[in-house]
Amino acid sequence: MMTDAARAERLGAVTEAKRTLILEAALRVFARDGLRGAGIRAIAKEAGYAPGAIYAYFPSKEHIYAAALRESLTRLRAATEAAASGIDDPAPRYVAAGLAFFDFYDENPRELDLGFYLFAGGIAPRGLSDDETNRELNDALLATLQPMCDAASGLFGPDEATRLTAEAFAHAAGLLLLRHTRRLQLFRLEARPLMERYLGDQLSHAR
Repeated sequence: MMTDAARAERLGAVTEAKRTLILEAALRVFARDGLRGAGIRAIAKEAGYAPGAIYAYFPSKEHIYAAALRESLTRLRAATEAAASGIDDPAPRYVAAGLAFFDFYDENPRELDLGFYLFAGGIAPRGLSDDETNRELNDALLATLQPMCDAASGLFGPDEATRLTAEAFAHAAGLLLLRHTRRLQLFRLEARPLMERYLGDQLSHAR
């Protein structure tokens, strides 16, 4: 006979599986229709559920989007922290964390769309309608860059570290955009070596 604890564990696993299925279906709909064009009915159809069933897990499509982005940023933070872990010298630690950030989005272009709200219909200063959720997600993004900032702070102090990290973030975004739109092929250059060189140049010039 199944115990209450086993029953609760099983129920939790089923709930998480359904939630994951909905998120994956939503990402496909966002990619196809954009955030504004997507609807709960379309997401439900893609997931194989009735629209009413979706509301048991998410109250709106923005909540679905925010949940997907939150999970993406959690994975990205784990990648940058793992890359920086165990490297005592702050200079190579900065480079390792920066490359981990770049590699995560380079290997997962759909996550890049998600992270930059490109599913919303193109490049623009968009966010979600809920200010608290926007702040939470922005804080989560900053946390993915914290290993870089901490490493640079050990070399140059907090103010310079913030500037360097912001510049590296902007450079990575530009390279990723050029790479995944294949514009970088015009120059017959590879994006990752350019990113690695930029990070090294930052440290040399800041010194």
